[in-house]
Parts: sequence; structure tokens; C-alpha cells
Amino acid sequence: MSNKPSLNFWQLWNISFGFFGVQIAYALQSANISRIFATLGADPHNLSYFWILPPLMGIIVQPIIGVFSDKTWCRFGRRIPYLFIGAAVAVLVMCLLPNAGSLGLTVSSAMMFGLLSLMFLDTSINVAMQPFKMLVGDMVNEQQKTKAYSIQSFLCNAGSVVGFVFPFLFAWIGVSNTAPDGVVPDSVIYSFYVGAAILILCVIYTVVKVKEYPPALYNEYNGIKEETQTKSPNIFKLLINAPKAFWTVGLVQFFCWAAFMYMWTYTNGAIAESCWNTTDTASSEYQTAGNWVGILFAVQAIGSVAWAAVLPWIAEKTSRKAAYSLSLALGGLGFISTLFFTNQYMLFISFILIGFAWAAMLAMPFAILTNALEGYGHIGSYLGLFNGTICIPQIVAAVVGGVLLSIMGGKQVMMLVIAGILLLLGACAVFVIKEKNKK
Repeated sequence: MSNKPSLNFWQLWNISFGFFGVQIAYALQSANISRIFATLGADPHNLSYFWILPPLMGIIVQPIIGVFSDKTWCRFGRRIPYLFIGAAVAVLVMCLLPNAGSLGLTVSSAMMFGLLSLMFLDTSINVAMQPFKMLVGDMVNEQQKTKAYSIQSFLCNAGSVVGFVFPFLFAWIGVSNTAPDGVVPDSVIYSFYVGAAILILCVIYTVVKVKEYPPALYNEYNGIKEETQTKSPNIFKLLINAPKAFWTVGLVQFFCWAAFMYMWTYTNGAIAESCWNTTDTASSEYQTAGNWVGILFAVQAIGSVAWAAVLPWIAEKTSRKAAYSLSLALGGLGFISTLFFTNQYMLFISFILIGFAWAAMLAMPFAILTNALEGYGHIGSYLGLFNGTICIPQIVAAVVGGVLLSIMGGKQVMMLVIAGILLLLGACAVFVIKEKNKK
């Protein structure tokens, strides 16, 4: 087996650059879905149910993309055709979703239109997102994977900052931040339009700059026999033969992604109530709080960018598991601190800490897993299946979210405290991970 060549910084950068645009789309979705559906008239106790759809589509789509892209070899590459098609569909849907309340539909019809748009948006984002993770696994050697995924994490969080602050910026320059009952404000609608344009431009950049390894060279670099790689995989056999890292990292993922599902679902209502003293979704205060949530999520992303820069150094000086666990513990404390901060600016501290956890979640699991998968073949299929460790906890969290909110007396900030407890459990679970190479 030949070793994969080391890549320079810009080669690593180009592999993941399109992720910047994809993450803008994902950030707009994450920060605004609860706001959009609450504006359309959804009950807060039912908000978590709207969030079942994105991970449900992910758990269906990403394994399929993994299996098919493993067997795709064409003039445009192996993973790149899928990321381009996914991005193109996402652009179209981003122009439709925020207009759910502007088409003269009844409340129930607007909700259904929004749900269908959300389904297609999340499906297309998943189709575009997964190939970027696979490209790193395909093209980057073991020594550079932590660095490569850290670059991807940086671009991901930089894209998040842009997507999160768009509604605030549009409102700041004078675009209307209020609208009639049941209608999404123009500040949100224009954010989706501009985000769609940036998304397609970034993906085109990666398509032009990155040339994937041809089949024979890919197999040589990964120590895979051609017949093994081209043979259709049996999903159950892959799971049975998966390395221990697949399952042990998956346990940590459960706690992490359930926590962030509650952040995406309940932060808007929590901040509106604790800092602006309102639960009225038609009020200007609620929409102002919605814009501020975008700022807080951007602060989280900035914290994540900063932490991603030092994370490889911490992992090198200690271990991947120690760096991973520390990051999740700090994020858990950040979530819990939201219970005590009623000043909108003090919440910056909370969300910077939350960003530390997010940086580790984007980099560490994939660095550990792809190293453990060296020589296994069907890496795309494995990464697609691994997405179940991201989607299943979100589905579980969404299903029980309404019940937990009722137990907490309807206080949405308590759902963020629950998120913090989940991250602390994840920090403890890190130490059961079985790595192929301990570094």
C-alpha cells in the first residue's frame, strides 16, 4: 500500500472550501426554523416535532449517498457530482422556504408548505455536506486528518457566522424586521436569498479546484482490492464488522447531538422570554430576540473557530480524547450558564463555551473514525452509516422534547440546561472510545 501524499495548506483548504457555503445554508436553517414556524403559528410545545424532519432525512439520505458515491467514478470525480447536485437543489429550496407565509395560504397550508420545503432543504444540504467529509477521508493521509478536519471545522464555523448574522445585518441596514401575523419578515427572506447565491459560488469553486484520485490510485493509497471496493456492500455486514471506534464514538455523539437539537429548537423562545420578557411571536420584541439569537449563534461559531485553531495543539500535547472531553465539558457549562444570564450580552460567554464543544464535534469524531477505517474499504458507506449517530439522537430528542418542556413548566431555558447536562455526560463517555491510533 502506497502512502497518500502530504497536501499543502491550500490543497486542504480547497477540499473543504465549498463547506463554507453549505454551512451558510445550514446556519440559516438552524437559527431560523423555529422562528419561521413560530411566526406561522406553531405552539412552542410542538416546535420539537418540526425538528424531527431534518435528522430523519439525514439518516435516510446520507447512507444512500455514501453507498452510491463509493461506486461512482466519472469524469467529474467520485464525491463531487453529489455535492454539486445537492447544492443546486438547496439553492432552489432556500428561495422557497421563507416565503411559506407570503403566498396567501391558510395557516395549516403554510405549515405544510414550510414542512415540505424544510424536507427538501435538509435533504439537499445532506447530499451536499456528506461528500466533503468523504473527500477528506479519501484524499488526506492519516497524519494530516486532524488538521484537515480542523480546516473544515474553521470553514464550517466561518460560514455559520455569516449565516447567523444575516438577519441582524439586514435589519440593521433598514430591511423590515417585522411583518403581518403569519408572515416571515423580509430580513429573514433576504438572508436566505443571499445565502443561496454564496452557496452555489463556493461549491463551484471546490468543483473547479479539486481533482479526486482516479480509481486505481485511490485503491492503492487505501490498500483496497478493486473487487472489494466495487462490490455492493451489505449494510448489516458493514455494521457487524465496523471498528470499535464506530460504536464508541457513536455513544459520545448521542449525547452531543441531542444537546444541540435542544439548542436549535428552544434558544429563540428561551432568549425572548429571559431577555425580552415576551412569548408573543407577533411582537417586535420576539423578532428582535430572533435576530439576537443569530448573533449568539455567530458568537458560538467564532468561539468554535478560535477553538478549532488550538484543538490540534491540545490533542498533540495531551491526546485526542482529552481534548475532545475538555471541549464537551466546557460546552456543557456554557449551556447551563444560560439559566443565570438574563443580560443579552452576558450570553456571549455562554455561547463562546458552547462553540468549544461544537469545534470538537466537527473535527474529532471524523478524525478518529476515518483513521480506524483505513484499509476497510467502503469508507463512504461507513461515513453515511455513521451519520446515524448524528441523526438518531436528534430524532429521539425531538420526540421527547415537548414532554420535557411540559415537565420543565414550559420554561424553554430549562431545555438549554438539559442540553448542558447531556454534554457533560458526553464528556465522560469520551473515555470509552477505542481508537486505532492513540495520539
